[in-house]
Amino acid sequence: MDEPRHCPAVLIAAPASGQGKTTVTAGLARLHTRQGKRVRVFKCGPDFLDPMVLARASGHPVYQLDMWMVGEQESRHLLWEAAGDSDLILIEGVMGLFDGSPSAADLARHLGIPILAVIDGSAMAQTFGALAHGLASFQPGLPFTGVLANRVGSSRHGDILRDCLPPTLEWYGALPRSEAMELPSRHLGLVQADELSDLDARLNAAADALARSADCRLPAPVRFQPQAGQALPRLLNGVRIGVARDAAFAFIYQANLDLLRSLGAELLFFSPLQCNQLPAVDSLYLPGGYPELHMQALSGNYPIADAIRRHHLSGKPIVAECGGMLYLLDGLTDKHGVRQAMLGLLPGEATLQPRLTALALQDIELPEGRLRGHTFHHSSLESSLRPLTRGECPNYKRTAEAVFREGRLTASYIHFYLPSNPEAAAALFKP
Repeated sequence: MDEPRHCPAVLIAAPASGQGKTTVTAGLARLHTRQGKRVRVFKCGPDFLDPMVLARASGHPVYQLDMWMVGEQESRHLLWEAAGDSDLILIEGVMGLFDGSPSAADLARHLGIPILAVIDGSAMAQTFGALAHGLASFQPGLPFTGVLANRVGSSRHGDILRDCLPPTLEWYGALPRSEAMELPSRHLGLVQADELSDLDARLNAAADALARSADCRLPAPVRFQPQAGQALPRLLNGVRIGVARDAAFAFIYQANLDLLRSLGAELLFFSPLQCNQLPAVDSLYLPGGYPELHMQALSGNYPIADAIRRHHLSGKPIVAECGGMLYLLDGLTDKHGVRQAMLGLLPGEATLQPRLTALALQDIELPEGRLRGHTFHHSSLESSLRPLTRGECPNYKRTAEAVFREGRLTASYIHFYLPSNPEAAAALFKP
């Protein structure tokens, strides 16, 4: 029988989004990696952009942990596996510590991971201590360990924040305000890692600042109990799946790719922006991303558009999520009112909006089985096509994203977490 494993671990949380969780998590990962330690990083909840940065910082793929979408047992299994070959496990929280259901606090409490809170102290003095005390004591039984101040104005400012903390909370130091290590954002979150030519310099700057001004000792080891992983049948043996991957289509869970390979599929990556033909594939996977930033190039790449249309007309499967679905519509209009024709495989028009239009977990009952996932987008869609089904939000939000189907084409704003039902995932892609 497998034995428990022990590995230092910490969950980096915050009182709200925008406090600097990703900068601190990535800086810690880069700092300890530079020291020769094996660092594994996880992201709490659904997210695609933060994991790109965290993967660059640590040198390893980043997986999701979530009590609902991933499930407690699989989250425990992922951590137990990581503990077997790691010197440090870092988990970046999502939004504020208690935001959402399940929250980052729920994950930490159920899995016994100590919490380090990052608090933006740039506009605070002694109120910093009250906020830290509130985070630590709001829920009973929370494994809260201490705080790190971010964006402080001076060493004296850091001293003031440190001295106002309750004696029960650890002080993990302060990071100065610095544009050199800030990570730029756009409407869906951080700018993609591959778009930042100076990302490594920013990560190193964050690591250097942490080394100078924070307590970077390894946290105490956490005991991870063995958990059995899923036994996967080879339902996709010999199936070749073309996966769109470039600056326009990059929002995909690493766990989805791992699952498809474990089911027996061969994955062949291609770029709808640059390729003029499809690889020889049985199925297509068009994930989300930023097609609105590359509309002219996508609209003007006639060879790949014709190849995808022929693939669809031949009755081969296509799974399109969010930005991948927008690519299949009649047209897409950006936030400046500029429209470009898309592939025309799904009737409808999408238009970018100035504000977020949907953010919610989604539970979807398909003919192939029930899948879990999430939705997060800034565009609105008008289509004459009747949805096959709609998702449901487990938190009783009104968001109920449509799932469209035309032949073997399945498309939705929903980003599917395929390991939530491997059999259903296989059926979507199986010719």
